[in-house]
Amino acid sequence: MDPTSCLERAGLHGHESPIQLAGGDMGLVWRVGSMVVKCMQAGPPHQLKTESKGLAQLAHAGCRTPHIHHVDHDCLIMDYIDAGPPNWRDLAAQLAALHRPLDGQYGADETIFIGRLPLAPVPRTTHWPTFWRHGRIEPLLKLTADTLGPLAGRIERLLDDYTPPTEGPCLLHGDLWNGNVIMGREGAYLIDPSVWMGERSVDLAMMRLFGGFPQLFWDCYEAHYPIPPDVESALPFHQLYFLLVHVHFFGRSYCGGVQRVLERYDH
Repeated sequence: MDPTSCLERAGLHGHESPIQLAGGDMGLVWRVGSMVVKCMQAGPPHQLKTESKGLAQLAHAGCRTPHIHHVDHDCLIMDYIDAGPPNWRDLAAQLAALHRPLDGQYGADETIFIGRLPLAPVPRTTHWPTFWRHGRIEPLLKLTADTLGPLAGRIERLLDDYTPPTEGPCLLHGDLWNGNVIMGREGAYLIDPSVWMGERSVDLAMMRLFGGFPQLFWDCYEAHYPIPPDVESALPFHQLYFLLVHVHFFGRSYCGGVQRVLERYDH
């Protein structure tokens, strides 16, 4: 699959030569004039349609996302975002609004993807520890137990012994590292989401895990929506989700991060 045939199939026409962009571990990403074309060469079915739906959900919630022109089983076409100056205040305002609790239940009605890993839906619930365990951590433990060794049992015990604070379900970006934020001329844009309903701690945990968000962002975010100390203390616990995803994809090099999280909650 190439960007030109994707555009033709969508009834769109790019007169400029395609320029390959960085990113895309399952396919290729191209800029063609004012559009970005993601061509899926491998990966789970429906992933691009799920990504498109997630972007639409974030946009409906008030976040800034690229406009989508077309999506099908192996092609997603969106606006190309011209680079602008960093606008951390704008990103903070968007995320603080996104993270406000909503009526509803934790989870999603359809399969979500974190990277290229599909996570099937489990029964939705208003009880966060139950959803977190059965919907997020246990599926990853099944995939990583051999690599984790004794750490797997320690994670199970932590799930038994620790009850994280809750603020209520909100819409999550779901994979919120700095590479999934584009600073454009109009402000910050969110891309490549893994959208579901969860505790805002999940997004905050990912943002803390790999850095890339300056103190200005955190100061502005807390001005809109303060992070209580007990929620802050639970962020490493929620980082286990992303660390286990990385163990699954990249192996033992991320087991040290898992161990450091577990040590924080040792009694």
